[in-house]
Amino acid sequence: MVPLFALSTLAGVVIGLLVLILLGLLFGVGVFNSLVTLRNRYKNAFSQIDVQLKRRYDLIPNLIEVAKGYMGHERATLEAVVQARNQAVIAQQRAAANPGDPSAMRELSMAEGQVSGVLGRLFALAESYPDLKANQNMLALQEELTSTENKVAFSRQSFNDAVMAYNTQREVFPSSVIANLAGFAPAQLFEIESPKERETPKVSF
Repeated sequence: MVPLFALSTLAGVVIGLLVLILLGLLFGVGVFNSLVTLRNRYKNAFSQIDVQLKRRYDLIPNLIEVAKGYMGHERATLEAVVQARNQAVIAQQRAAANPGDPSAMRELSMAEGQVSGVLGRLFALAESYPDLKANQNMLALQEELTSTENKVAFSRQSFNDAVMAYNTQREVFPSSVIANLAGFAPAQLFEIESPKERETPKVSF
């Protein structure tokens, strides 16, 4: 016959183990929910970038139409802007489908750098065309592009802050264990590496 003391000790050990398991499960659920929240936050932040990029890409064809009337012989530059814009649209759609994905974000960063570069060249050339500089449509597009660029920069900062918070949470121990088990992949910042590409295109006329 098992002594009563042994039974009570065994019951205490079992209860203690059950409590530890329950606490571990509750902790794991808390960490999981926190990672989901942070992931949703950076995805939502990217949606704000997405809105501004779409607006930017919609403005570029109008810009080309206005410039074409004055800069017809600058065909190579105009075509370069169109090509860069089209590539950026594809990259933006891919990034929007999976915000934070490293390859998609790198592709978008490169495409945005290309757009900024060719727009900068276009506006530099436009300085040589006084009638174009005075065109009201061009002035309106200038204002809208400048506003959109500022909004993209602001939204990008919010996205990067959200990505940083998510990545930090998934990398610290013991959250990293749960993140790896549950398949929470690292997210990529939206950065433009070249110092020249960081600048808003000069669109003043």
